[in-house]
Amino acid sequence: MSLEQFKDRNVMQNYTYIPVDKPPVKPLEKFKQVVKRTFKGELFVGLWVVFREMVKFNIHTVQYPKEKLPISPRYRAVHKLYRLLESGYERCIGCGLCEKICIANCIRMDTRYDENQRKEVTEYTINLGRCIFCGYCAEVCPELAIVHGPRYENASEQRAHFVLKDDMLTPLDFLKEGKQDEFPGFGAVSPNADERIKKTPLAY
Repeated sequence: MSLEQFKDRNVMQNYTYIPVDKPPVKPLEKFKQVVKRTFKGELFVGLWVVFREMVKFNIHTVQYPKEKLPISPRYRAVHKLYRLLESGYERCIGCGLCEKICIANCIRMDTRYDENQRKEVTEYTINLGRCIFCGYCAEVCPELAIVHGPRYENASEQRAHFVLKDDMLTPLDFLKEGKQDEFPGFGAVSPNADERIKKTPLAY
């Protein structure tokens, strides 16, 4: 095949022409065309479906925020930072794996050593404005310190509200009262976790 065949734009093809009626000119013809196109069987079928649903009075409207639809236990919403049940310290050991694996680059962490030479996190922020809620941070956490909670209402008027750590960390009052929820989603404890735990000399 030569290049000249592709340059030739005068290619004969077998077109199928669809017959189109001539547009109406007289007012009576226009009126007949409007009536013909309007009152078809599909119109009455649609009206019957709407009327049938109205008679049932089966209202599906959810009165938000008083009523909320149930969400899946594996739903990845705003993060939660957990504490240790025994001591109340934060579970986070400052390994930085969540910061390294974050593909949206929205996690920031600063650490230091306290008086007991234990590594603690001094600053931990998640920019929820950039977070894509992929769940990698919860999957990679070795201490199950960060999980995805069920709170999905994170709208705000200021960007500074998207990076507050105190909103994600479990309060001490909740921990004392046993209200720290364990979500069965990403990063949560598996049902047989107690059987798989091995005692180590570094337990704290």
